[in-house]
Amino acid sequence: MKAAIYPGSFDPVTYGHLDIIRRAADIFDELYVSVLNNSAKSSLFSVDERVNMLKEVTSDIPNVRIETFSGLTLQYALDKGINVLIRGLRAVTDFEYELQIAQTNRKFSDDKVDTMFLTTSLQYAYLSSSVVKEIASYGGDITCSVPEKIAARVYEKYGIDTGAIIK
Repeated sequence: MKAAIYPGSFDPVTYGHLDIIRRAADIFDELYVSVLNNSAKSSLFSVDERVNMLKEVTSDIPNVRIETFSGLTLQYALDKGINVLIRGLRAVTDFEYELQIAQTNRKFSDDKVDTMFLTTSLQYAYLSSSVVKEIASYGGDITCSVPEKIAARVYEKYGIDTGAIIK
């Protein structure tokens, strides 16, 4: 059975994330969507909230497992015995950053862990969780960027009435 890990913050999960999750799940027998628990980073949603949102929006994909981890992604992968990491790329700038991490992971794993890059579908190339949060914080419409249930939770975090935004 071939497995892979798609690590990230998913704060919040976007349609871009879901695009990568669905495509990676088609390639691998088992896909671990792994939420990083980074206490040094200030997140809009708790780890448990992010896990629950991911479980909700991926419930129709039978080979997806949602987990959390702390520390280095490489060590998490080695501990699980999984040798493929999935990373989504939106632009060339993403590639430069991700390539350096992929090469470092390969070197420090004695060539045991590879990274597979999936380019984000063009319709989501502009999308990031940071942009979604910024737009939402000003009451902008994020329903084209995240599932409606996720949008409602984002707005709730900012204390914004969704009546005029989400129909």
